[in-house]
Amino acid sequence: MAEFDIPEIQELIKNRDWSRLRDKIARWRVPDIADLLTELDKQSRVLLFRLLPRDIAADVFSEFDSTVQRNLLTELTDEETRHLMASLRPDDRTALLEELPGRVTQKLLNLLSPEDLEEARELLGYPEESVGRLMTPDYVAIRPDWTVQTAMEHIRKMGQDRETINVAYVTDRDWHLLGVVSLRELVLAEPSQVVAEIMTTPVVSLSAFADREEASKTMERHGLFVLPVVDSDGVLVGIVTGDDILELASEEATEDFHKGAGVNPLRVSFSNAGLSILFKNRIGWLVSLIFVDLVAAGIISRFEHAISKVLALVSFLPLLIGCGGNAGAQSATLVIRDLATGDAEYRDWFVLVLKELGISFLLGLTVGLAVLGPSILQGGNSVGIVVALSGVVIVTISSLIGITVPVLLGKLGFDPAASSSPLITSIADILGVYIYFKLASWYLGI
Repeated sequence: MAEFDIPEIQELIKNRDWSRLRDKIARWRVPDIADLLTELDKQSRVLLFRLLPRDIAADVFSEFDSTVQRNLLTELTDEETRHLMASLRPDDRTALLEELPGRVTQKLLNLLSPEDLEEARELLGYPEESVGRLMTPDYVAIRPDWTVQTAMEHIRKMGQDRETINVAYVTDRDWHLLGVVSLRELVLAEPSQVVAEIMTTPVVSLSAFADREEASKTMERHGLFVLPVVDSDGVLVGIVTGDDILELASEEATEDFHKGAGVNPLRVSFSNAGLSILFKNRIGWLVSLIFVDLVAAGIISRFEHAISKVLALVSFLPLLIGCGGNAGAQSATLVIRDLATGDAEYRDWFVLVLKELGISFLLGLTVGLAVLGPSILQGGNSVGIVVALSGVVIVTISSLIGITVPVLLGKLGFDPAASSSPLITSIADILGVYIYFKLASWYLGI
Protein backbone atom coordinates (compact mmCIF):
# COMPACT_ATOMS: atom_id res chain seq x y z
CA MET A 1 0.00 0.00 0.00
CA ALA A 2 1.28 3.48 -0.86
CA GLU A 3 2.38 5.80 1.90
CA PHE A 4 0.70 9.19 1.89
CA ASP A 5 0.66 12.16 4.21
CA ILE A 6 -2.89 13.53 4.53
CA PRO A 7 -1.85 17.00 5.83
CA GLU A 8 0.68 17.31 2.98
CA ILE A 9 -1.97 16.38 0.40
CA GLN A 10 -4.42 18.87 1.88
CA GLU A 11 -1.74 21.56 1.85
CA LEU A 12 -1.03 20.93 -1.84
CA ILE A 13 -4.76 21.17 -2.58
CA LYS A 14 -5.02 24.37 -0.57
CA ASN A 15 -2.09 25.88 -2.51
CA ARG A 16 -3.61 24.63 -5.79
CA ASP A 17 -0.33 22.91 -6.61
CA TRP A 18 -1.97 20.63 -9.15
CA SER A 19 1.21 19.56 -10.94
CA ARG A 20 2.84 18.26 -7.75
CA LEU A 21 -0.38 16.48 -6.84
CA ARG A 22 -0.48 14.76 -10.22
CA ASP A 23 3.16 13.71 -9.93
CA LYS A 24 2.62 12.46 -6.40
CA ILE A 25 -0.16 10.04 -7.23
CA ALA A 26 0.99 9.10 -10.75
CA ARG A 27 2.80 5.97 -9.53
CA TRP A 28 0.09 4.84 -7.10
CA ARG A 29 -2.16 1.87 -7.65
CA VAL A 30 -5.92 2.39 -8.00
CA PRO A 31 -6.82 0.91 -4.55
CA ASP A 32 -4.27 3.23 -2.88
CA ILE A 33 -5.74 6.28 -4.58
CA ALA A 34 -9.21 5.18 -3.45
CA ASP A 35 -7.95 4.79 0.14
CA LEU A 36 -6.47 8.27 0.05
CA LEU A 37 -9.65 9.88 -1.28
CA THR A 38 -11.74 8.09 1.32
CA GLU A 39 -9.65 9.57 4.13
CA LEU A 40 -9.82 13.15 2.78
CA ASP A 41 -12.54 15.61 3.68
CA LYS A 42 -15.41 16.03 1.23
CA GLN A 43 -14.11 19.14 -0.57
CA SER A 44 -10.55 17.84 -0.93
CA ARG A 45 -11.86 14.50 -2.17
CA VAL A 46 -13.84 16.13 -4.99
CA LEU A 47 -10.96 18.38 -6.04
CA LEU A 48 -8.45 15.54 -6.16
CA PHE A 49 -10.89 13.21 -7.91
CA ARG A 50 -11.32 15.81 -10.67
CA LEU A 51 -7.55 15.74 -11.23
CA LEU A 52 -7.53 12.07 -12.13
CA PRO A 53 -7.50 10.95 -15.79
CA ARG A 54 -10.89 9.63 -16.89
CA ASP A 55 -9.95 5.96 -17.12
CA ILE A 56 -8.24 6.01 -13.71
CA ALA A 57 -11.10 8.01 -12.19
CA ALA A 58 -13.59 5.36 -13.27
CA ASP A 59 -11.52 2.55 -11.74
CA VAL A 60 -11.04 4.52 -8.51
CA PHE A 61 -14.78 5.25 -8.36
CA SER A 62 -15.51 1.53 -8.60
CA GLU A 63 -13.36 0.93 -5.50
CA PHE A 64 -15.51 3.21 -3.30
CA ASP A 65 -18.39 1.84 -1.26
CA SER A 66 -21.90 2.96 -2.18
CA THR A 67 -22.01 5.76 0.43
CA VAL A 68 -18.86 7.47 -0.88
CA GLN A 69 -20.06 7.02 -4.47
CA ARG A 70 -23.39 8.71 -3.74
CA ASN A 71 -21.73 11.60 -1.91
CA LEU A 72 -19.23 12.14 -4.71
CA LEU A 73 -21.91 12.15 -7.41
CA THR A 74 -23.73 15.00 -5.67
CA GLU A 75 -20.61 17.18 -6.00
CA LEU A 76 -19.83 16.51 -9.67
CA THR A 77 -21.30 18.51 -12.54
CA ASP A 78 -23.58 16.82 -15.05
CA GLU A 79 -20.78 16.81 -17.60
CA GLU A 80 -18.32 15.24 -15.15
CA THR A 81 -20.92 12.66 -14.15
CA ARG A 82 -21.65 11.87 -17.81
CA HIS A 83 -17.98 11.19 -18.52
CA LEU A 84 -17.65 9.12 -15.34
CA MET A 85 -20.70 6.97 -16.11
CA ALA A 86 -19.52 6.41 -19.66
CA SER A 87 -16.08 5.31 -18.42
CA LEU A 88 -17.38 2.80 -15.86
CA ARG A 89 -17.46 -0.84 -16.84
CA PRO A 90 -21.05 -2.00 -17.48
CA ASP A 91 -21.17 -4.33 -14.46
CA ASP A 92 -19.82 -1.59 -12.15
CA ARG A 93 -22.31 0.90 -13.63
CA THR A 94 -25.18 -1.52 -13.03
CA ALA A 95 -24.09 -2.12 -9.43
CA LEU A 96 -24.04 1.65 -8.87
CA LEU A 97 -27.48 2.20 -10.39
CA GLU A 98 -28.95 -0.60 -8.26
CA GLU A 99 -27.71 1.05 -5.06
CA LEU A 100 -29.06 4.54 -5.80
CA PRO A 101 -32.60 5.83 -5.11
CA GLY A 102 -34.96 5.62 -8.07
CA ARG A 103 -34.99 9.34 -8.86
CA VAL A 104 -31.18 9.55 -8.81
CA THR A 105 -30.92 6.46 -10.99
CA GLN A 106 -33.26 7.98 -13.54
CA LYS A 107 -31.24 11.21 -13.57
CA LEU A 108 -28.02 9.31 -14.19
CA LEU A 109 -29.62 7.23 -16.94
CA ASN A 110 -30.59 10.47 -18.68
CA LEU A 111 -26.91 11.48 -18.72
CA LEU A 112 -25.80 8.35 -20.59
CA SER A 113 -25.23 8.14 -24.30
CA PRO A 114 -27.90 6.25 -26.28
CA GLU A 115 -25.61 3.21 -26.53
CA ASP A 116 -24.79 3.19 -22.80
CA LEU A 117 -28.42 3.84 -21.92
CA GLU A 118 -29.59 0.84 -23.94
CA GLU A 119 -26.90 -1.30 -22.33
CA ALA A 120 -27.75 -0.18 -18.79
CA ARG A 121 -31.48 -0.70 -19.24
CA GLU A 122 -30.85 -4.14 -20.69
CA LEU A 123 -28.72 -5.12 -17.71
CA LEU A 124 -31.21 -3.65 -15.24
CA GLY A 125 -34.07 -5.58 -16.84
CA TYR A 126 -32.96 -8.94 -15.42
CA PRO A 127 -34.24 -10.25 -12.07
CA GLU A 128 -32.43 -8.80 -9.06
CA GLU A 129 -30.55 -11.95 -8.03
CA SER A 130 -29.90 -13.17 -11.57
CA VAL A 131 -26.65 -13.65 -13.46
CA GLY A 132 -27.89 -10.99 -15.90
CA ARG A 133 -27.37 -8.32 -13.23
CA LEU A 134 -23.82 -9.52 -12.68
CA MET A 135 -22.64 -9.93 -16.26
CA THR A 136 -20.79 -7.50 -18.51
CA PRO A 137 -21.14 -7.39 -22.31
CA ASP A 138 -17.41 -6.57 -22.66
CA TYR A 139 -16.25 -9.83 -24.27
CA VAL A 140 -14.45 -10.77 -27.47
CA ALA A 141 -16.34 -12.82 -30.07
CA ILE A 142 -14.94 -14.41 -33.22
CA ARG A 143 -16.43 -16.41 -36.11
CA PRO A 144 -15.93 -20.15 -36.67
CA ASP A 145 -14.88 -19.72 -40.31
CA TRP A 146 -12.11 -17.21 -39.53
CA THR A 147 -8.49 -18.21 -39.63
CA VAL A 148 -6.42 -18.00 -36.47
CA GLN A 149 -4.56 -15.04 -37.97
CA THR A 150 -7.82 -13.16 -38.60
CA ALA A 151 -9.04 -13.97 -35.10
CA MET A 152 -5.81 -12.67 -33.52
CA GLU A 153 -6.02 -9.45 -35.50
CA HIS A 154 -9.60 -8.99 -34.34
CA ILE A 155 -8.60 -9.60 -30.70
CA ARG A 156 -5.79 -7.03 -30.96
CA LYS A 157 -8.24 -4.51 -32.37
CA MET A 158 -11.20 -5.15 -30.05
CA GLY A 159 -9.52 -6.40 -26.88
CA GLN A 160 -8.23 -3.09 -25.53
CA ASP A 161 -11.32 -2.26 -23.45
CA ARG A 162 -12.63 -5.77 -22.83
CA GLU A 163 -13.04 -7.29 -19.38
CA THR A 164 -10.82 -10.23 -20.35
CA ILE A 165 -9.19 -11.64 -23.48
CA ASN A 166 -8.06 -14.90 -21.91
CA VAL A 167 -10.79 -16.57 -23.93
CA ALA A 168 -12.65 -15.69 -27.12
CA TYR A 169 -16.16 -16.92 -27.76
CA VAL A 170 -17.13 -18.33 -31.13
CA THR A 171 -20.55 -17.20 -32.40
CA ASP A 172 -22.44 -17.29 -35.66
CA ARG A 173 -23.67 -14.12 -37.35
CA ASP A 174 -26.78 -14.15 -35.17
CA TRP A 175 -24.55 -14.29 -32.06
CA HIS A 176 -25.54 -17.82 -31.05
CA LEU A 177 -22.78 -19.31 -28.87
CA LEU A 178 -21.02 -22.12 -30.73
CA GLY A 179 -17.72 -22.67 -28.94
CA VAL A 180 -14.84 -21.18 -26.98
CA VAL A 181 -11.12 -20.78 -27.72
CA SER A 182 -8.47 -19.85 -25.17
CA LEU A 183 -5.83 -17.27 -26.03
CA ARG A 184 -3.20 -19.97 -25.44
CA GLU A 185 -4.78 -22.18 -28.09
CA LEU A 186 -4.86 -19.32 -30.57
CA VAL A 187 -1.23 -18.39 -29.95
CA LEU A 188 -0.02 -21.97 -30.36
CA ALA A 189 -2.15 -22.76 -33.41
CA GLU A 190 -1.00 -22.32 -37.02
CA PRO A 191 -2.08 -18.92 -38.43
CA SER A 192 -3.78 -20.64 -41.34
CA GLN A 193 -5.91 -22.93 -39.18
CA VAL A 194 -9.65 -22.30 -39.03
CA VAL A 195 -11.15 -21.38 -35.65
CA ALA A 196 -13.76 -24.17 -35.92
CA GLU A 197 -10.93 -26.72 -35.90
CA ILE A 198 -9.54 -25.67 -32.51
CA MET A 199 -12.59 -24.41 -30.64
CA THR A 200 -14.03 -26.35 -27.68
CA THR A 201 -17.67 -27.38 -27.82
CA PRO A 202 -20.13 -27.69 -26.16
CA VAL A 203 -19.49 -24.61 -24.05
CA VAL A 204 -20.18 -24.41 -20.32
CA SER A 205 -22.57 -21.46 -20.07
CA LEU A 206 -25.27 -19.96 -17.88
CA SER A 207 -28.69 -18.50 -18.55
CA ALA A 208 -28.97 -14.78 -17.88
CA PHE A 209 -31.94 -15.61 -15.64
CA ALA A 210 -30.05 -18.17 -13.54
CA ASP A 211 -29.42 -17.42 -9.88
CA ARG A 212 -26.09 -15.76 -9.09
CA GLU A 213 -25.04 -18.58 -6.80
CA GLU A 214 -25.24 -20.93 -9.78
CA ALA A 215 -22.39 -18.98 -11.40
CA SER A 216 -20.14 -19.56 -8.40
CA LYS A 217 -20.95 -23.28 -8.27
CA THR A 218 -20.44 -23.70 -12.03
CA MET A 219 -17.07 -21.92 -11.98
CA GLU A 220 -15.89 -24.04 -9.06
CA ARG A 221 -17.14 -27.28 -10.62
CA HIS A 222 -15.42 -26.70 -13.98
CA GLY A 223 -12.39 -24.72 -12.78
CA LEU A 224 -13.21 -21.65 -14.87
CA PHE A 225 -12.47 -17.97 -14.26
CA VAL A 226 -14.96 -16.63 -16.80
CA LEU A 227 -18.36 -17.90 -17.90
CA PRO A 228 -20.45 -16.96 -20.96
CA VAL A 229 -24.04 -15.88 -20.36
CA VAL A 230 -26.76 -16.67 -22.90
CA ASP A 231 -30.43 -15.84 -23.29
CA SER A 232 -33.25 -18.33 -23.80
CA ASP A 233 -32.34 -18.67 -27.52
CA GLY A 234 -28.67 -19.43 -26.86
CA VAL A 235 -27.52 -15.95 -27.91
CA LEU A 236 -24.36 -14.75 -26.16
CA VAL A 237 -25.31 -11.64 -24.17
CA GLY A 238 -22.37 -11.26 -21.77
CA ILE A 239 -19.80 -12.86 -19.48
CA VAL A 240 -19.32 -13.26 -15.75
CA THR A 241 -15.77 -13.08 -14.43
CA GLY A 242 -14.15 -14.52 -11.34
CA ASP A 243 -13.57 -11.16 -9.66
CA ASP A 244 -17.31 -10.46 -9.74
CA ILE A 245 -18.00 -13.90 -8.25
CA LEU A 246 -15.45 -13.37 -5.48
CA GLU A 247 -17.02 -10.03 -4.60
CA LEU A 248 -20.47 -11.62 -4.62
CA ALA A 249 -19.29 -14.50 -2.42
CA SER A 250 -17.85 -12.01 0.06
CA GLU A 251 -21.11 -10.07 0.17
CA GLU A 252 -23.21 -13.22 0.66
CA ALA A 253 -20.88 -14.55 3.36
CA THR A 254 -21.20 -11.23 5.20
CA GLU A 255 -24.98 -11.32 4.78
CA ASP A 256 -25.21 -14.86 6.17
CA PHE A 257 -22.88 -13.89 9.03
CA HIS A 258 -25.19 -10.98 9.93
CA LYS A 259 -28.32 -13.13 9.71
CA GLY A 260 -26.70 -15.80 11.84
CA ALA A 261 -26.17 -13.23 14.58
CA GLY A 262 -29.76 -11.96 14.40
CA VAL A 263 -28.86 -8.78 12.49
CA ASN A 264 -30.60 -7.68 9.29
CA PRO A 265 -27.84 -7.50 6.63
CA LEU A 266 -26.05 -4.13 6.39
CA ARG A 267 -25.43 -2.78 2.88
CA VAL A 268 -22.53 -0.65 4.13
CA SER A 269 -19.65 -1.31 6.49
CA PHE A 270 -20.21 -0.97 10.24
CA SER A 271 -17.91 2.07 10.40
CA ASN A 272 -19.91 3.87 7.68
CA ALA A 273 -23.39 2.88 8.92
CA GLY A 274 -25.43 5.57 10.69
CA LEU A 275 -26.96 5.10 14.13
CA SER A 276 -30.48 4.84 12.72
CA ILE A 277 -29.48 2.03 10.31
CA LEU A 278 -27.65 0.10 13.03
CA PHE A 279 -30.59 0.48 15.42
CA LYS A 280 -33.19 -0.54 12.82
CA ASN A 281 -31.21 -3.58 11.66
CA ARG A 282 -30.62 -4.92 15.15
CA ILE A 283 -33.70 -4.07 17.20
CA GLY A 284 -36.13 -6.36 15.36
CA TRP A 285 -34.65 -9.65 16.49
CA LEU A 286 -33.98 -8.38 20.01
CA VAL A 287 -37.59 -7.34 20.58
CA SER A 288 -38.95 -10.50 18.93
CA LEU A 289 -36.79 -12.74 21.09
CA ILE A 290 -37.98 -10.97 24.24
CA PHE A 291 -41.44 -12.40 23.67
CA VAL A 292 -39.93 -15.83 22.94
CA ASP A 293 -37.94 -15.76 26.17
CA LEU A 294 -41.02 -14.66 28.14
CA VAL A 295 -42.32 -18.16 27.47
CA ALA A 296 -39.32 -19.55 29.34
CA ALA A 297 -40.03 -17.18 32.22
CA GLY A 298 -43.62 -18.42 32.30
CA ILE A 299 -42.46 -22.04 32.46
CA ILE A 300 -40.17 -21.25 35.41
CA SER A 301 -43.06 -19.65 37.28
CA ARG A 302 -45.10 -22.86 36.83
CA PHE A 303 -42.43 -24.81 38.72
CA GLU A 304 -42.02 -22.41 41.65
CA HIS A 305 -43.15 -25.11 44.07
CA ALA A 306 -40.33 -27.42 42.93
CA ILE A 307 -37.76 -24.62 43.12
CA SER A 308 -38.86 -23.65 46.64
CA LYS A 309 -38.36 -27.23 47.84
CA VAL A 310 -34.99 -27.85 46.15
CA LEU A 311 -33.18 -24.53 45.70
CA ALA A 312 -30.10 -26.28 44.34
CA LEU A 313 -32.00 -26.86 41.08
CA VAL A 314 -31.74 -23.16 40.22
CA SER A 315 -27.95 -23.21 40.40
CA PHE A 316 -27.64 -25.50 37.40
CA LEU A 317 -30.36 -23.97 35.21
CA PRO A 318 -28.07 -21.41 33.43
CA LEU A 319 -25.48 -24.14 32.81
CA LEU A 320 -27.94 -26.56 31.20
CA ILE A 321 -29.79 -24.10 28.97
CA GLY A 322 -26.44 -22.56 27.98
CA CYS A 323 -25.15 -25.98 26.86
CA GLY A 324 -28.39 -26.61 24.99
CA GLY A 325 -28.27 -23.25 23.19
CA ASN A 326 -24.62 -23.70 22.24
CA ALA A 327 -25.23 -27.23 20.94
CA GLY A 328 -28.16 -26.02 18.82
CA ALA A 329 -26.13 -23.14 17.42
CA GLN A 330 -23.31 -25.53 16.52
CA SER A 331 -25.51 -27.91 14.54
CA ALA A 332 -27.35 -25.00 12.85
CA THR A 333 -24.05 -23.46 11.73
CA LEU A 334 -22.85 -26.75 10.25
CA VAL A 335 -26.02 -27.49 8.29
CA ILE A 336 -26.45 -23.89 7.04
CA ARG A 337 -22.90 -23.93 5.71
CA ASP A 338 -23.42 -27.26 3.92
CA LEU A 339 -26.70 -26.07 2.40
CA ALA A 340 -25.06 -22.85 1.19
CA THR A 341 -22.13 -24.64 -0.46
CA GLY A 342 -24.27 -27.40 -1.95
CA ASP A 343 -22.55 -30.13 0.09
CA ALA A 344 -25.98 -31.02 1.49
CA GLU A 345 -29.42 -31.01 -0.14
CA TYR A 346 -32.82 -30.61 1.47
CA ARG A 347 -33.70 -34.15 0.43
CA ASP A 348 -30.84 -35.34 2.70
CA TRP A 349 -32.68 -34.07 5.79
CA PHE A 350 -33.59 -37.50 7.18
CA VAL A 351 -30.01 -38.77 6.83
CA LEU A 352 -28.66 -35.60 8.44
CA VAL A 353 -31.06 -35.93 11.38
CA LEU A 354 -30.08 -39.57 11.97
CA LYS A 355 -26.41 -38.61 11.90
CA GLU A 356 -26.98 -35.67 14.24
CA LEU A 357 -29.03 -37.87 16.60
CA GLY A 358 -26.04 -40.11 17.20
CA ILE A 359 -23.57 -37.25 17.55
CA SER A 360 -25.84 -35.15 19.77
CA PHE A 361 -26.46 -38.11 22.10
CA LEU A 362 -22.71 -38.56 22.53
CA LEU A 363 -22.33 -34.83 23.18
CA GLY A 364 -25.20 -34.88 25.66
CA LEU A 365 -23.76 -37.92 27.44
CA THR A 366 -20.41 -36.16 27.75
CA VAL A 367 -22.06 -33.02 29.17
CA GLY A 368 -24.11 -35.14 31.58
CA LEU A 369 -21.02 -36.90 32.90
CA ALA A 370 -19.18 -33.58 33.21
CA VAL A 371 -21.87 -32.01 35.42
CA LEU A 372 -22.66 -35.12 37.46
CA GLY A 373 -19.89 -34.67 40.02
CA PRO A 374 -20.36 -30.94 40.74
CA SER A 375 -24.16 -31.32 40.98
CA ILE A 376 -23.86 -34.22 43.45
CA LEU A 377 -21.47 -32.18 45.61
CA GLN A 378 -23.84 -29.21 45.66
CA GLY A 379 -27.28 -30.83 45.79
CA GLY A 380 -26.84 -34.51 46.64
CA ASN A 381 -27.21 -37.69 44.64
CA SER A 382 -30.80 -37.07 43.52
CA VAL A 383 -30.10 -33.59 42.22
CA GLY A 384 -26.94 -34.88 40.53
CA ILE A 385 -28.86 -37.55 38.62
CA VAL A 386 -31.52 -35.02 37.56
CA VAL A 387 -28.93 -32.55 36.33
CA ALA A 388 -26.92 -35.18 34.45
CA LEU A 389 -30.02 -36.72 32.83
CA SER A 390 -31.29 -33.27 31.88
CA GLY A 391 -27.93 -32.47 30.28
CA VAL A 392 -28.18 -35.55 28.04
CA VAL A 393 -31.75 -34.83 26.95
CA ILE A 394 -31.39 -31.05 26.52
CA VAL A 395 -28.19 -31.20 24.44
CA THR A 396 -29.62 -33.99 22.25
CA ILE A 397 -32.92 -32.22 21.56
CA SER A 398 -31.32 -28.79 21.11
CA SER A 399 -28.90 -30.20 18.53
CA LEU A 400 -31.79 -31.74 16.60
CA ILE A 401 -33.61 -28.39 16.68
CA GLY A 402 -30.48 -26.70 15.36
CA ILE A 403 -30.37 -28.98 12.33
CA THR A 404 -34.14 -29.08 11.72
CA VAL A 405 -35.06 -25.37 11.77
CA PRO A 406 -32.70 -24.27 8.92
CA VAL A 407 -33.82 -27.18 6.72
CA LEU A 408 -37.49 -26.44 7.46
CA LEU A 409 -37.05 -22.76 6.60
CA GLY A 410 -35.28 -23.69 3.36
CA LYS A 411 -38.09 -26.06 2.36
CA LEU A 412 -40.61 -23.27 2.98
CA GLY A 413 -38.69 -20.96 0.65
CA PHE A 414 -36.90 -18.85 3.27
CA ASP A 415 -33.17 -18.29 3.67
CA PRO A 416 -31.82 -20.98 6.05
CA ALA A 417 -29.40 -18.37 7.44
CA ALA A 418 -32.44 -16.58 8.91
CA SER A 419 -32.50 -19.31 11.57
CA SER A 420 -30.01 -17.24 13.52
CA SER A 421 -28.13 -18.36 16.60
CA PRO A 422 -30.32 -16.14 18.86
CA LEU A 423 -33.47 -17.83 17.52
CA ILE A 424 -32.08 -21.36 17.94
CA THR A 425 -30.79 -20.47 21.39
CA SER A 426 -34.13 -19.04 22.50
CA ILE A 427 -36.04 -22.12 21.33
CA ALA A 428 -33.49 -24.32 23.09
CA ASP A 429 -33.88 -22.22 26.26
CA ILE A 430 -37.64 -22.76 26.37
CA LEU A 431 -37.38 -26.52 25.86
CA GLY A 432 -34.40 -26.74 28.22
CA VAL A 433 -36.24 -25.06 31.07
CA TYR A 434 -39.31 -27.25 30.58
CA ILE A 435 -37.34 -30.50 30.28
CA TYR A 436 -35.19 -29.72 33.32
CA PHE A 437 -37.99 -28.92 35.73
CA LYS A 438 -40.25 -31.64 34.35
CA LEU A 439 -37.56 -34.25 34.96
CA ALA A 440 -36.85 -32.79 38.40
CA SER A 441 -40.54 -32.90 39.37
CA TRP A 442 -40.85 -36.48 38.19
CA TYR A 443 -37.65 -37.90 39.66
CA LEU A 444 -37.74 -35.99 42.95
CA GLY A 445 -41.50 -36.36 43.36
CA ILE A 446 -42.10 -32.63 43.93
